[in-house]
Amino acid sequence: MKRVGLLMVCVAVALSITLGVAVAKETVVVYTSLENEEVVDYLELAKKDLPGLDIQAIRLSTGELGARMLAERDNPQADCIWGWAVTNMSEFIPKGMLVPYKPKGWDKIPAHFKNPDGYWTAIDLYAAALVPNTKVLASKNLPMPNGWNDLLNPVYKDMLIMPNPASSGTGFLQVASLLVMLDPDYKNKPVEKNKAWDFLKELDKNMGQYIKSGSKPAKLTAAGEYAIGCSFAFVYSSLKKKGFPVALVLPEEGAGYELEANALLQGAKHENAAKKFLDWAISTSAMKQYAKFKLGVTYPNIPGPKDLPALSTIKLAPMDFPWQSENRAKILDVWQNLFLR
Repeated sequence: MKRVGLLMVCVAVALSITLGVAVAKETVVVYTSLENEEVVDYLELAKKDLPGLDIQAIRLSTGELGARMLAERDNPQADCIWGWAVTNMSEFIPKGMLVPYKPKGWDKIPAHFKNPDGYWTAIDLYAAALVPNTKVLASKNLPMPNGWNDLLNPVYKDMLIMPNPASSGTGFLQVASLLVMLDPDYKNKPVEKNKAWDFLKELDKNMGQYIKSGSKPAKLTAAGEYAIGCSFAFVYSSLKKKGFPVALVLPEEGAGYELEANALLQGAKHENAAKKFLDWAISTSAMKQYAKFKLGVTYPNIPGPKDLPALSTIKLAPMDFPWQSENRAKILDVWQNLFLR
């Protein structure tokens, strides 16, 4: 009996150890500036596709994410970045804070959607859009705008809301796109001399508020607090599905856009787990999920949402990501000196 009892104890211990190994998960800490609604949806899939990972995702606004990384530079608390604006990401390469990594499937991503050395790989793009509240426009007898120039109409005074580019990637791409679109000579002059600042000064006369978030302008407009929110296309789609009286206007001058990308952080405490996550993050499975929200994804031949215009039909602004990234600090400095209230 003693031998049987001892054998049973040994079996129980062995099973306990085996089961413990089976259920143990690798931790990976991910910083992201993807919208909350997206993160919830994507993580549900990621946890199914990556059962061996304990994915701890922390959502921060575009500006907050960069500030957090700088504050933690000597002791990184995250392992990788997921879905962050490329114009922000690029600044951290010369700072030595990113590690080159080419995830599985990297070769399938077109060259203009990735850093050639593997410092970042883009997963999608999002475009700036105007989101008017149709009921507010009707009640105040305001015209439906077709683009940026229409927003200078004095009838919109205090009825516009826009993201602060210092904290919002959407706000930055809106300003950055105008700097390129409205001044063909933008590369050959100081940032502060760009012709677009005159346009933005006129726009400021109608601006009711600058706000930290890129999605909040559309959400507050949908709630009836403003007539037109300068936001991005996906937020319109989400609000429309919920029954809000909103319309989508992609500026006729050209819609500014931004790439959202992933990267491995220098000093990652869970590097192997981070690489597994980054492999998944550009997989066909993940890309199809991104395409439910985004105008376009970087993996070829995956269409965007049915309730948004096809990417091929949209007039995109002529973005210059290297110039916009290189001059980001100066652009924000000029903007804040002119408009920060």
